[in-house]
Amino acid sequence: MMRSLFAGVSGLRNHQIRMDVIANNIANVNTTAYKMARVTFQDLFYQTLRGASAPQGDIGGTDPIQVGLGMIIGGINTIHTPGNFQYTGNPTDFAIQGDGFFIVTDGIKNYYTRDGAFSIGLDGSLVNPSTGYKVLGWRANNLGVIDNSMPVEPIVIPMGQQMMARATSNVKVIGNLDAQSDVGTTFSAPTTVYDSLGVSHTLIFTFEKNNTNQWMVTASIDGTDITDWSSTIVFNSNGSYDASNSVINSLNIPASLFNPGAADLNINSDFSNITQLGGSTSISVSYQDGYPMGSLIDFTVSTNGIITGIYSNGLNQVLGQIALATFGNPGGLTRVGSNLFEASVNSGEPLIGSPNTGSRGSLYIGALEMSNVDLASEFTNMIITQRGFQANSRVITTSDEMLQELVNLKR
Repeated sequence: MMRSLFAGVSGLRNHQIRMDVIANNIANVNTTAYKMARVTFQDLFYQTLRGASAPQGDIGGTDPIQVGLGMIIGGINTIHTPGNFQYTGNPTDFAIQGDGFFIVTDGIKNYYTRDGAFSIGLDGSLVNPSTGYKVLGWRANNLGVIDNSMPVEPIVIPMGQQMMARATSNVKVIGNLDAQSDVGTTFSAPTTVYDSLGVSHTLIFTFEKNNTNQWMVTASIDGTDITDWSSTIVFNSNGSYDASNSVINSLNIPASLFNPGAADLNINSDFSNITQLGGSTSISVSYQDGYPMGSLIDFTVSTNGIITGIYSNGLNQVLGQIALATFGNPGGLTRVGSNLFEASVNSGEPLIGSPNTGSRGSLYIGALEMSNVDLASEFTNMIITQRGFQANSRVITTSDEMLQELVNLKR
């Protein structure tokens, strides 16, 4: 048999594989975050009819005589160039600007994907709704602190979750007391404070000038005077707060005055930002750290993957952070379908960290990455592949005609 027959067959077979890859690329032109594949060919081993010879005396050397036996697939490579972004406006859709993969799990094994079309599952987990796989990252503790040194775990956004109430423990008063006020003049600064059950109460500080550059502070809660508490504020001659001579007592309010079912209120009062200067009095409470119970009603995600919960009581708290993984050789990842990859011995182990750290990209919220398939290139490659297939088929038919001529010699 002629070698050209087998060379032509190898060309047909491998151009068919290339056409399969091109067809798959075109089929996935609108697949979220799909990465196109590319086929490379290599020539097959050669049969040496005569080896090379070295020059001898006045006679030059001769080159080897070899006949190739066709071609093979050199590789089918995944091209990880980024695709364009498509804005969706969905707050659980994420695209990665730069390198990195989202990490998802089926509960047994971790997979990696650029497809950020996520949603919130029935249990509050951030999941891929197509596969049910959960997105991994780090959860924050009760104080909203994230420890990125811990292993990744499924991200949970518990919509409707309650934030426990917090009793007021610190109050800051700011403003100015009119230095021209007569002794006996009073001003008040009301504010809302919260007890341990999250019930609001009106706390009023009353400032009474009782001497030159000196004011006495008393308080009431819900209209009831706190009779066993007072403090003294002293000002310097330039109107600034005199910390060394002022006497500020801790404000301890028994629950019997406001809510017998709650714990007593112990409030540290900060008056150090008050001045006594000529002009109108403008005294107010600028800060208190208590709050009522709240429910998680919404959330936001930053470009570095931090998820912040928004509660009905007006407070925000960090819930967790989405993790990204990078690889030394992303081209070595193995496709497993459903827009997922898994690590292989040639991809290296995943390097897991926060978005915007190391070589990891940032997150773009409310958008998805589109396929990186270039239709113009794919159609051009389709034409080239078709012509290559046709040419190899002509090699087979021509070789067959030559064999037919050889058989006809017997006649």
